Parts: sequence; structure tokens; C-alpha cells
Amino acid sequence: MNDDDERFNGPELIVTEDGSHSLYLSAMKETYHSFHGALQESEHVFIRSGLEYFSVQSDVSPIRILEIGFGTGLNALLSAIWAAEEGRNLFMDSIEAYPLPLDLANQLNYPKLIGKETSQPWFDKMHENPWNKQISIHSSFSLKKVDNKLQVQRLSLETYHIVFFDAFAPNKQSELWEREVLARVFQSQAPGGVFVTYCAKGQLKRDLKEIGYRVETLPGPPGKKEMVRGIKK
Repeated sequence: MNDDDERFNGPELIVTEDGSHSLYLSAMKETYHSFHGALQESEHVFIRSGLEYFSVQSDVSPIRILEIGFGTGLNALLSAIWAAEEGRNLFMDSIEAYPLPLDLANQLNYPKLIGKETSQPWFDKMHENPWNKQISIHSSFSLKKVDNKLQVQRLSLETYHIVFFDAFAPNKQSELWEREVLARVFQSQAPGGVFVTYCAKGQLKRDLKEIGYRVETLPGPPGKKEMVRGIKK
């Protein structure tokens, strides 16, 4: 989707403190990940606090993930690696209104840093395959990239076990953090579902509680004091 929102024009490749790449949007004065480390942030917030946490609570198969913000594809790659190593089947729907140019995605160094033989072909497949179509990345992980805005995307009710809420910060992309939008995400989750985000703003926590989540404030990744996990009651 391209509606000429100038905030998302011309992302620039940067290196974060753990050596992993991220992107910087000069018009927004915002990065796709933490300056302190893109890789370690994603591992901490989305894999350990979200995917691993849920997998201990439930043996459901497949685990269905809704990601808000495909971005660089880092969360999807880490999820694919986790699925292969743990032998758990994952289906991920990832919503992204401003897809990266393929030539920029090809410069990202996550597969090299992770160092697993299969990381590069899986990552390439994630970026090269078409949008809006379910693709098998490997035998345990399927990905559907959705080229749309969350605000208008139709979400199936009580479907997702985990939500990776990885939108830009509320002061940069406020439209995605409105209570009405969060309520639709809540309705898309199965009972017992887990919602994780790097954001720990007080307004977010109040909104999540009012919507119906049990909210936990957890230690954040390096460089950030706190993060939030919500559990659908």
C-alpha cells in the first residue's frame, strides 16, 4: 500500500549497538528498532516474552501469530528459527502498510549475525515472495504478509494466540494505538492469548486493561526499563 505518507519515505540503513541493522526514518526521526540493539530487542520482547511464554502455557498447534508491523522481517525470521528448533508449527499473519524496497531488505545483516545455515534462504524467501498470499517458509512456519493498514484490515475473531505489536511509538504513529484499534486486536485473539509490545506507556496499559487484558509490566530489553505483556482473560 502506498498513500504517499511522507513519514515513511526513504528509510536509511543504520547499525545498532549489538551490531544488527535497523532503519532510520528522517522525516519521523524514528528507528525501526532500538538503537541499543535490534536483534536483542526482538528476541527479548517478541520471542522470549511472547512466543516462548505462550508455548509453555499451551500445546495448541499450530500457534497463530498476528504481527503489527512486518518492517524488516526480523521478528518473522526469529519466529521461523524458533519453530524449526522447537518443532512447533507456526502460522504468522504480518500487517505492513509500507513495505520495504527489496534492494534495501537484501542489505539487512540478520541472517549473517544469527549464523544459522538456513537463516539466509528463509529470510530471502520472506522478502521475495508475494504479498497477501500464505507462503510456507519451511515445514513448520508459514507466513502471510498483508499489505494494508491495521485500521482498515479485517481481523478474524478469536483466531490469534499471540500478537506482536511492533508499530512505531505512540507519539510517532498514534493512529495504531487508539483504543478502538487495540480493541479490534483484542477481539481477534483467542482466550488466553498473549499480546506483547516494547511500549510501556501508562495510557497504553490503562487502555489494555479497560479492553479486557490482564496487563503485566515486565523488564524491558537492554536500554529500555520496561515492556508490556497482556493476557486475554
